[in-house]
Amino acid sequence: MSAINKENTIIRWGIIGCGDVTEKKSGPAYQKTKGFEIVAVMRRDAEKAADYAKRHGIKKYYSDADALINDPEIDAVYIATPPDSHKLYGLKVAEAGKICCIEKPLAPSYEDSKAIYEAFKQKQIPLFVAYYRRSLPRFDQIKKWLEANSIGAIRHINWHLSKPASPQDLSGLYNWRTDAAIAKGGYFDDLASHGLDLFNYLLGNIKEVSGISINQQNLYSSKDALVACWLHESGITGTGSWNFGTATREDKVIIYGSQGSIEFSIFDETPVILSNENGKIELFIEHPENVQLHHVQQMKDQLSDQGIHPSNGESATHTSWVMDRIINVL
Repeated sequence: MSAINKENTIIRWGIIGCGDVTEKKSGPAYQKTKGFEIVAVMRRDAEKAADYAKRHGIKKYYSDADALINDPEIDAVYIATPPDSHKLYGLKVAEAGKICCIEKPLAPSYEDSKAIYEAFKQKQIPLFVAYYRRSLPRFDQIKKWLEANSIGAIRHINWHLSKPASPQDLSGLYNWRTDAAIAKGGYFDDLASHGLDLFNYLLGNIKEVSGISINQQNLYSSKDALVACWLHESGITGTGSWNFGTATREDKVIIYGSQGSIEFSIFDETPVILSNENGKIELFIEHPENVQLHHVQQMKDQLSDQGIHPSNGESATHTSWVMDRIINVL
């Protein structure tokens, strides 16, 4: 294992896959976190890797992932590539004995997710997964309301997410997010994983789940319409529906309790709403400029023995199990 001296305040990161998600959502968060430094990036297109490194003030760049993973000046690796390559790179990082954070979902399947998780567990190397909603203040407020019994006993959660087909969908142009070889559930894999992972965090793990998944539009190879029902270990029931070919966009979650409800959105910039016998409270809690900032800071906290990160290989692997059950892979 790449030993991190806890007296050494700097953990040196390399990024594999410096695409759009790293430009604002995540990359700057690593640079803003005290004790973290990005020392190298990798992209298969060397010219684009060099451009990224120059724009973000990073001293080294690679066009070969193995070279970055095995760079002795790198202590930790952030994998920000499409999900079909997560297992390939993740296992190499585990073999190199380095700390790792992998973008969500952990892998396109539960079996691949489990293989990644077990590789890091066997070597006792920290593995984090970028389900960053577990770390955001907006959703932390919801958790505080639930723990304070603000809506009484929690009975049920429902989520509906839908959106129209995009111009790219209608054009037939290639999109890895809707390629069944990479993401069987299409946008469901990319988007619903965030919400289902958050529900495991807020309400305890889902222990039973079943679903129906189909392709209604025949615009691409992955699924575009899904419904599910589930049961949390605590006895809370849940239902969800996701459709990516509707006339309008909707993203609405309601948690029902014996004495009230909580309403919020997974993705939209809307208030969180608490309704109970005392009336209604609406709070708009803004996300940080770099939405993964709290997630990255909590990684640093754990690595400094100052806390436990809420999103790790084990929790992300469980989310992959839930996803596969809904898509009817398991």
